[in-house]
Amino acid sequence: MKAIIQDVLAQVATPATKEYVRNLLLEICAIDTTPYADVNRMRDAEAAVFDILERELDTVGFAGTRKERRRVNPAIADHPAYSQLHFTKTDECPEGLSAEEVYAERSNLLFFVPGKDGYEGADGVGVNAHIDVVKPFIPPRDAGDVLYGRGTCDDKGAIVAMIAALRILAKALATADTQLARNLVNMFVIEEETGGNGSLSLALDQGLRQLYGSLMVLECTGNDVHPANRGAVWYKADLACPGANLFELSAYVIEQFEQEGRAIKAESRHALFPQRPVQTCHGMMGHYGEHPSRICGEVAFDIQLGSKAGEKATDCITDCIESALAEYIAVYGDKTQAIDQTTGKPKVDHHYDLTVTDGGFRCAVHGSTGHMGSILENDGAITKMAAFTRALVRSRSRIEALLGSTMSLALADEPVSDSLALEGGQGFVPTHPIEEVMSRVANAGQRGAENYLRLMGCAADAATVMVTYDKLHNAAFDGDPDSSAMRAALAAAKEAGTREEQEIMGWTVSCDARLFAGEHPDLPLVTSGAGLLQYAHGDEEQILLDDLVASVGFLAVYILKQAGTA
Repeated sequence: MKAIIQDVLAQVATPATKEYVRNLLLEICAIDTTPYADVNRMRDAEAAVFDILERELDTVGFAGTRKERRRVNPAIADHPAYSQLHFTKTDECPEGLSAEEVYAERSNLLFFVPGKDGYEGADGVGVNAHIDVVKPFIPPRDAGDVLYGRGTCDDKGAIVAMIAALRILAKALATADTQLARNLVNMFVIEEETGGNGSLSLALDQGLRQLYGSLMVLECTGNDVHPANRGAVWYKADLACPGANLFELSAYVIEQFEQEGRAIKAESRHALFPQRPVQTCHGMMGHYGEHPSRICGEVAFDIQLGSKAGEKATDCITDCIESALAEYIAVYGDKTQAIDQTTGKPKVDHHYDLTVTDGGFRCAVHGSTGHMGSILENDGAITKMAAFTRALVRSRSRIEALLGSTMSLALADEPVSDSLALEGGQGFVPTHPIEEVMSRVANAGQRGAENYLRLMGCAADAATVMVTYDKLHNAAFDGDPDSSAMRAALAAAKEAGTREEQEIMGWTVSCDARLFAGEHPDLPLVTSGAGLLQYAHGDEEQILLDDLVASVGFLAVYILKQAGTA
């Protein structure tokens, strides 16, 4: 096997491999696989990616392979881990489409490689990666050593690594005149970003489960190897309170979400998660934001005074906001002092802009976006805006007395409505069952509304905060850090040079691995792959080409070690 590994790594190091990886990644990233209400558009985009992958899989070089577009089973709608099809809801179809309608002509792509003499058995090796991406779609851009664009990091780079690894491994085995002892099951799945329904269908497929005895889920782990994942739930909080200012109320709801998140983090002592990756992210508010787990980087609100503000009003409002900003920075850090590794500029150029309007002021709040798992490195504009709002509400009587006018606050350009929606995510580790996290977040939302109403002298039970979890709801899991898959992965990482010696820890993000862990608790699971989480879901999503190529070598060696030769 040593000679085969040397051959694999020699092939990985060639310019031809780098160019193959570059070209294939650019090709599939040019196809927009973000979610759309028009599922026909999604189906066509997925099919276009699968067409390209099948073209490449036809040339990998293994004998006896077969490929299959296996339909997503609509019966998953009855499973607790099923994610509601929120992306299909429109004004014309407010309830959204059914699972039967959404998955009628949509599938995952499977690619089967037999073991010695056509062997296919329950000890086969599974590898999984997803082709879908989050909004907004960003076309790919080739910058030489770095490839930019939506999906380069999360998760189309992993798709390319799978195919490139198969090509190289097949050639090395042919040169050595040998075969894999055990079979491979390669899963190219849809809808990971919207909750994991693609992988859920495969995890529940008992016939497929008879063909693999371990599973590698490829994600942007920085080529680290993880036996566990943190969990996450995406909340939607619908706020309603007749006669109340819902925007102001939302600031107190957000405050309690944040405090509950910090409490959960303080309780999260777990051997595989010593870093306590418990993040609270507010991704959407009204018409602002794009995704619950994508940090909102820009939001604005109006400070309505009834007339154009003068210098006195400007000084008064600025002092209040600056005081709130100092408190915010004390908790979350000052990202104007943190340098973005991509641009060489501060993560946030400045925190806000206050401009005079005919009716008072507009405050545009700036943050930095990215995956919710990178919240500590980035800056949530909604959280920051809520801090400003609470400070202004607390000082309302003083401001009104000083300026001689009433003050009210409103989300900028938000249509007048009797409700307001917030969406975001709460991370957690295996110390907390997902049901407990859901309950605590919901209670925190109601508590925040009550705090605001008491401050306003209103009945504390006048508001309704309806918190639901129809989108992603991923349980945390802790796998065996000494499983056969982990041992093979750690050995492969060492030989391929993708991982230095370090403590074995769970991944600080949630992914489809948890679906397989939930259905098959004894299944050895590993999460690994190229790309840095800090770039996933961000405006500058990117992957370093050398890191992706290194992942090709790691994956080929891992498969070789896990499947064995005969």
